[in-house]
Amino acid sequence: MKKVLVTGATGFVGRNMLRVLERSYSVIGVGSKDWDLRRQDRCQEMLQAVRPDVVVHVAGSVGGIGANQENPGKFMYENLVMGTNLIHESMVQNISKFVMLGTVCAYPKFTPVPFAEADLWNGYPEETNAPYGIAKKALMKLVETYKEQYGFNGVNLIPVNMYGPYDHFNLTSSHVIPALILKVRQAIQSNASSITIWGTGKASREFLYAPDLAEAVHLAIQKDISPEPINIGTGKEITIAELVSCITRLMNFTGDVVYDTTKPDGQPRRCLDTSKARELLGFEATTNLEQGLRQTIDWYLSVDSKDAQ
Repeated sequence: MKKVLVTGATGFVGRNMLRVLERSYSVIGVGSKDWDLRRQDRCQEMLQAVRPDVVVHVAGSVGGIGANQENPGKFMYENLVMGTNLIHESMVQNISKFVMLGTVCAYPKFTPVPFAEADLWNGYPEETNAPYGIAKKALMKLVETYKEQYGFNGVNLIPVNMYGPYDHFNLTSSHVIPALILKVRQAIQSNASSITIWGTGKASREFLYAPDLAEAVHLAIQKDISPEPINIGTGKEITIAELVSCITRLMNFTGDVVYDTTKPDGQPRRCLDTSKARELLGFEATTNLEQGLRQTIDWYLSVDSKDAQ
């Protein structure tokens, strides 16, 4: 049985990754408290200690629009240095396969919709998360150049915005779905008559249920493919206003929704061309948005109720 090392295993995406990959592989999950990937010597020691067949690099410094605006240097530095250290040491130690998770934030701000992998380098990313996106894009290119020079067996996957169980629910660093769920929950608990949402509500996003991403990684481990980037998503977009309407309906919130148009929308539209994932991986997302939102809300409410006891 292949031994798979998953970095960032204590985080939201990592925890979902472990649950899926453990069905097929011997999986070792590591977090920042185990190994500091910002240090190359610790990356070296980790790979020597674990001796994995496959490395899945999930770890990262991440957050929503607010967190990206407050931490541009931190996000760029930490993502660059962690990924560079791990890719290099995986090459040096002849790891048989490396799966790099990029980000939809790497795409140019005004990429034609749906985003095609060929457009990845045709412009500058959306400003509020450009440092994070540029760091991830550089790492994807590093995987490609290590294949070219050293024969490094790397795979580049570009997931769209993700959500699901184990996500981080707070109003300062959460991504849009957990932040909205938390905001609605707090409004219900306080009997508030309204909630306020950043931006105009007109921006669109595509969302992928995190366990579906793990299925794509599972396929990427199995398949013999090149390091050319592959979009991983549903290929379906929804406006923020429509998303808010869906979440408030699922949570039975009947108050008003107020849009604070002084706050940024972020990238105007995000929706991926997922044809390459179908062609090269045989991957299609199986969880529709309403089903995934219902499961995420149920998970959050069960955890929240336990914390309140």
